[in-house]
Amino acid sequence: MDALLTALADPARWRLVSLLAERPRSVGVLAQLAGARQPQTTKHLQTLERAGVVTSQRSGQRRVYALRPAPLRDLAAALGRLADQADGAREAFDRYGLGLHEERLAANEAGWADGRSFRFHRSLAGRPEDVWRHLTDASLLARWWTPDDLRVSELVFEARPGGRIVQVYRDAEDADGSDVIAGRAEGVVDDVRPGERLAYRLSPLLPGGGSAFTSHLELALRPTETGTDLDVLFRITDSTVDSADFVAGIELGFGQSLDKLAAILAADDTETRSTE
Repeated sequence: MDALLTALADPARWRLVSLLAERPRSVGVLAQLAGARQPQTTKHLQTLERAGVVTSQRSGQRRVYALRPAPLRDLAAALGRLADQADGAREAFDRYGLGLHEERLAANEAGWADGRSFRFHRSLAGRPEDVWRHLTDASLLARWWTPDDLRVSELVFEARPGGRIVQVYRDAEDADGSDVIAGRAEGVVDDVRPGERLAYRLSPLLPGGGSAFTSHLELALRPTETGTDLDVLFRITDSTVDSADFVAGIELGFGQSLDKLAAILAADDTETRSTE
């Protein structure tokens, strides 16, 4: 595939491929139609032949080239798969971009987003005490507490009133930590009722170190016949003009985090049932 892409990337060779798509042609005729010298045309055709996209045969004094459609169909199929994959990956990017534009227009003075709230609900596998551990144990929190494209690289979560919260996150593919930190947030725990309710404040930090805004999160757990219902109220105060980029990502980003939590608990529950 690499050889094919390299061969087709040259405009002169692409012109020859287009001409051969119409019908097989000799080197001399191809050179005339392409407006190029015959030795140069021959070299291009040889490159295309090595890449497998054309074939040739002698016909009297002439060498005639023909296009091989199979490699082009394989390339078209590969490009189609990439396009289909990009459709899914691009959806979240485009949603964030649309929200980002709107929030930047709205962020014209301090306090512009104060009072804004978001509600989330997830029906989770596992008992409330199992869900609670994933909400308060730093090692378990780190598995899900970021959007899909990020990972937690440092986490402190002291699950007691007045307890400290520190969250540092990086790009999910930044395995060695050589890229810049994607973000940092600091906060404090307000209320802890194991298996029932958790409340805390968390502030994402701006590049200069100041707070973008303060998020007040209230998480309520309720047992159900199949597991646990989790309801989250996410409320904003102390918003700055520079917080628009963060606010734009709340609904999408925190929703992705909760989806990761749901998937982890479902997998754990399936594993537990299989061993019983």
